[in-house]
Amino acid sequence: MARTTTYTQFIALPTEDVWRVLGDPDRWPEWNAAVTSVRLHGVVAVGATGDYLPRGRVLEAVHGRTAPPFVITVLVPGHELALEQPEPAGRMRMSWTLTPRDGGTEVTQRLTFSGVSAPIARAVVAPQLETDARVCFARLAQLAGIAPDASALHAVIAGGTGALGKQIAADLTCRGHRVTILTRRRDPELPFAQAEWDGRSVGEWVGVLKNSGPTAVINLAGKLVDCRPTRRNIDELRRSRVDSTRALVDAAATLDAPIDYWVQAGTTAIWSDAGEIRCTETTPLPVGLPQMTGVAEPWERAFDGANALHSTILRTSIVLDAQAPALRRLGQLTKAGLGGRVGSGKQWFSWIHIADWLAIVRAALGLDPEVTLPNGILVAATDFPVRNRELMTALRRHLHRPPAPPTPAALLAVGAILLRSDPALGLTGRHATSTVLREVGFRFQYPSLDEALSDLLPR
Repeated sequence: MARTTTYTQFIALPTEDVWRVLGDPDRWPEWNAAVTSVRLHGVVAVGATGDYLPRGRVLEAVHGRTAPPFVITVLVPGHELALEQPEPAGRMRMSWTLTPRDGGTEVTQRLTFSGVSAPIARAVVAPQLETDARVCFARLAQLAGIAPDASALHAVIAGGTGALGKQIAADLTCRGHRVTILTRRRDPELPFAQAEWDGRSVGEWVGVLKNSGPTAVINLAGKLVDCRPTRRNIDELRRSRVDSTRALVDAAATLDAPIDYWVQAGTTAIWSDAGEIRCTETTPLPVGLPQMTGVAEPWERAFDGANALHSTILRTSIVLDAQAPALRRLGQLTKAGLGGRVGSGKQWFSWIHIADWLAIVRAALGLDPEVTLPNGILVAATDFPVRNRELMTALRRHLHRPPAPPTPAALLAVGAILLRSDPALGLTGRHATSTVLREVGFRFQYPSLDEALSDLLPR
């Protein structure tokens, strides 16, 4: 059975500009870092053949010695290009489609594996070709000539090398805005301007906040929460968030003019295990819980007094993204036959599709002409949370797995030790939705879990 994954990104350029790069297979390595080289055996035309090498010493050696040439199977100038690569007992098909939209072009990439070897081929090849797909689109946009004008927003992103940081950096780049990432160590593979900071103190990096045009701060900095709940780790979770936020607030205080837009990351886990409480922007916080309330509450408090005209504290739920750790781990467990409910299965799972999260951030930055967000706390979560048992049932259905036995809480606790994780991530939850988004008329592209999984998982 053929399985296809799809990635879509808007680029603020005419279709013909994007096609000049995308329509030339030889330039594939210039914008997808997972491809080392492409050699076409002639002109670009249907039926033309060529060879490509995937990045990685082993993959490059094996593929280069054993793989037959790929074939261009579809070529509609300015609109669509498709390549098919024969695999042992199967076939890989990569296609790109360009669709004109108001103000630019929508790029859609589809990767399909078919045949007996499809599951193995996808497991080996897809993680290479699809990793950081949105960052690849940002490189494509830059090669195609995207250039911010004088009125473009300059977004300074702390934590911009993390999963969400790279997503919003790439999305804003593709839409013609300036991006600078604050990072402890520069990553030469990223196509964004970068400035080094220590995440704790004001330094020379404050210069990136001084711009002639509109400036935004997006603060996503902080240690990943998927760790053992030891006192040391909880302290590191807290300090990594509080210290970086205070550094940004102190830096903004030195400016002659306030920051135009500030998106301050937060988490719906600030309500800890909320049981049957319906959490919204105005729901009071629990008292005395070390994790995550004891991390998230001082994180938000560190933002008090920030020098910004428009500010949003974005309490984000679990972001569903094909490349993000949460969905990947859930998918791996389900495929391994561990797709039953966890514990009682009654715990709530609040979530949001990555595309909707990006849309909310753009609205918080004043980039959506149809949605104006007020200052203050905003919950980034769909209107339709599900219980854990409903989540696992949906995953089994989309991944074509049979019913599975439940995972007892005691077994999860043991597994969490082996995975160096926190069992509370699976055993606790909260029903979190946004009244603010409903009031301002925000429309979710993926409001239901089935719609989100249909888009994110191979189908």
